[in-house]
Amino acid sequence: MNKVVATADEAIRDLTDGATILVGGFGLCGIPETLIDAVTRKGVKNLTTISNNAGVDEFGLGKLLYAGQIRKHIGSYVGENKLFEQMVLTGKLELELNPQGTLAERIRAGGAGIPAFFTPTGVGTKVAEGKELREFDGRPYVMEKALRADFALIKAWKADRWGNLVFRKTARNFNPMMATAAKVTIVEAEHIVEPGEIDPDQVHLPSVYVKRIIQSQNLEKRIEKRTLRKRA
Repeated sequence: MNKVVATADEAIRDLTDGATILVGGFGLCGIPETLIDAVTRKGVKNLTTISNNAGVDEFGLGKLLYAGQIRKHIGSYVGENKLFEQMVLTGKLELELNPQGTLAERIRAGGAGIPAFFTPTGVGTKVAEGKELREFDGRPYVMEKALRADFALIKAWKADRWGNLVFRKTARNFNPMMATAAKVTIVEAEHIVEPGEIDPDQVHLPSVYVKRIIQSQNLEKRIEKRTLRKRA
């Protein structure tokens, strides 16, 4: 039951070219920095990444973009990454944009075994092009398919050795649902404790979804856009 492995490189040992990866985090909050660094070192190519955004230039998923490792990105926000914008406009990167709530629900549905669902979000826009439309109670809805992946790279605040996880504040964003929607979920945690040290009522994600755990290393925890009020 001990799911802790020694290094990030060992944790991603079976990640290969062409894999689809769910990557937790919102902006730069709650991203699996240590695991992203390991993927960069491994040099796997033609990846499809599913994440809210694609990091910033040369940080977060931006590292994989800079190294030319991502073929396609599925996300909902692209605003802070100039390289990302450049790659999309020049056709070097395939992009599938989703409304943010739709992206979250597609991932949640994937983890729940629901193959598709209907939502009013995006009806009458480019989001709905080529997708099935259906009317419920006089209102049109567009069908969205669930998202699943080969791997999920997840950041937790605390984990026990069995894989029970606790997330901290805003980092409890896409991470928990992504962990349920992959064949192999790999977690990096800031604190690793013994089984029983986490109160069962405080477990945000149970161990059944977790395959491997590593200790986070050398976290920068950058702030994506610092905004300060002016002094009086």
